[in-house]
Amino acid sequence: MEAFETFKGVVAPLDRSNVDTDAIIPKQFLKSIQRSGFGPYLFDEWRYLDHGEPGMDCSDRPLNPDFLLNDPRYRSARILLARENFGCGSSREHAPWALRDFGFRVIIAPSYADIFFNNCFKNGILPIALEVEIIDGLFELATAEKALELNVDLEKQTIRLPDDAVIDFQVDEFRKHCLLNGLDDIGLTLQHVAEIRAYEDKRRQRYPWLFRAL
Repeated sequence: MEAFETFKGVVAPLDRSNVDTDAIIPKQFLKSIQRSGFGPYLFDEWRYLDHGEPGMDCSDRPLNPDFLLNDPRYRSARILLARENFGCGSSREHAPWALRDFGFRVIIAPSYADIFFNNCFKNGILPIALEVEIIDGLFELATAEKALELNVDLEKQTIRLPDDAVIDFQVDEFRKHCLLNGLDDIGLTLQHVAEIRAYEDKRRQRYPWLFRAL
């Protein structure tokens, strides 16, 4: 997993509450368990005017002009600003896969569904929870004529605005450590390869019959 230290990007203001995982990545795209290739189908039912299916060439599909990711200001956005209870609904890990594959590394919202929140950290996305009043102010800035660009520093746990104002945020220390070092669950396990091999060697010596070839 790619390490996360500082990140600078344009903000896409998704002014909707209770955005569920089926809206993030509709159910018909769950047939694949690869972590890549879901970005073109992110928010598929909102982003396009036709019905999407896996394997479609999205470059020729009719775009919904009213959806924010089709607005020229936000097409290069890499930070998603949302309202409360983002990522609710089913626990599909495909939702953070799609967001990450599109290019989002940071989500800022007042609150998240628990499973989605945990899945973000495991897939290299930093979900930041802020007070509603702060979120309201960011929406006001992000919906202005000029796109809002933020600088997120995970080590310092700060968000820097264009006028150099700073917003502090909280993050669990263990999750922070994992993101800073690019560690998902597999990466964490591989840090203990030597101990795992030593245990298996001892087990093989103590119970050799368990390892005999059939």
